[in-house]
Amino acid sequence: MTILEANVDGLVGPTHNYAGLAVGNLASQTNLGAASNPRAAALQGLAKMKRMADLGVPQFVLPPQDRPNLAFLRAIGFSGDDAQVNERAWKTAPALAGAAWSASAMWAANAATVTPSADSADGRVHFTPANLVTNLHRSLESPQTTTALRRLFPDPARFVVYEALPPRPHFGDEGAANHVRLCADHGDSGVNLFVYGRGAYETWTGRYPARQTLEAFEAIARRHGCARAVYPRQAAAAIEAGVFHNDVVCVGTKTCLLYHERAFEDAAAMQAAVRLASAGLFEPVFIEITDADLPLADAISSYLFNSQLVAVPGEDRLLLLAPMEVYETPAARAVAERLAASNGPIGRVEYMDLRESMRNGGGPACLRLRVVLTPDELAATAPGQRLDERLYTVLCEWVQRRYRDRLAPSDLADPRLIVETREALDELDSLLTTRPTA
Repeated sequence: MTILEANVDGLVGPTHNYAGLAVGNLASQTNLGAASNPRAAALQGLAKMKRMADLGVPQFVLPPQDRPNLAFLRAIGFSGDDAQVNERAWKTAPALAGAAWSASAMWAANAATVTPSADSADGRVHFTPANLVTNLHRSLESPQTTTALRRLFPDPARFVVYEALPPRPHFGDEGAANHVRLCADHGDSGVNLFVYGRGAYETWTGRYPARQTLEAFEAIARRHGCARAVYPRQAAAAIEAGVFHNDVVCVGTKTCLLYHERAFEDAAAMQAAVRLASAGLFEPVFIEITDADLPLADAISSYLFNSQLVAVPGEDRLLLLAPMEVYETPAARAVAERLAASNGPIGRVEYMDLRESMRNGGGPACLRLRVVLTPDELAATAPGQRLDERLYTVLCEWVQRRYRDRLAPSDLADPRLIVETREALDELDSLLTTRPTA
């Protein structure tokens, strides 16, 4: 029985913009106010999905969320018809209007934390949507995320999609961006690394927020009945340098964990905990990249560790799918190509242009949620959302028709964009729904 790790990628939405809403995300802050290209962003994301599907990796599409979130604006006192609500919000509370227009749900690594059936107590796949309470614009996502995941994974005999954890700072949860699963093979029992930034009862004095709490991950592990959980701590110095999620400095799959030496508060303790949890199951392979080989600032700007580390069906060694920024950063490129030339678990590196997402602080790994599925579980997913040649062609044509190729911050006040976005997403809903033939 072949058990594969599927990718669920967030499709970039028509309101993709650079509003600089995420504190601690240096790319987001740097490009604040720049004009974006939603059409190019969506096509770049689709090209990455297509590459995964062509390699034989099951690939699914998670639709964009409904934006602007006018229900949110009405809930905080803005009234009138849709255009009036939007206009009034931009005039008197532009930060709140920007949150309502955010397209950050495109980064599906923050959609949820996933426990595969091989690791769960009841033999089902468990999903806890992230509450993302650290940032207002992202905290609006979890209700629609929950609905979307339940639509994609509809069979309650095989899947459990919970509500998000209570939306309180105590349970600050950022999803799979801080979670790594290691295993011998995807269908075997694994070890789950839940990397946290702070304890809920600690006083955090850093310049940038430590978004993920230990208590949130402990709650998720209890909910899921998740076996062999370890809880390494993210280095405070890394957070202060702009590592807002652990996947900016760490990536892993199968037995391989690739990370920067400044990723963890205590890397030796992390290794010891993983070795203890994996005893009798597999021998973990730790690849630590030193600051001398790749300065932390270059790791953050290039997003080397936000590459996808992919077990390609039929291949013995892993693929490192890196953003083009790795190729363009000499130190990062040297590290990536040295890894591929070694006799280690990583066999090759490929580069992809995801510049629109990268400028807002999200690389290849940010765009996807990984879900290990047995053949029966794979067959129980929503078929209309699995990417194949036909759906790829259909979605590219839809993007070309429906998306603008330039979106300046001032355009978000345009009432026509509300109508354009709503009509586009209504059409997309029909494109992703498989209907029986007559």
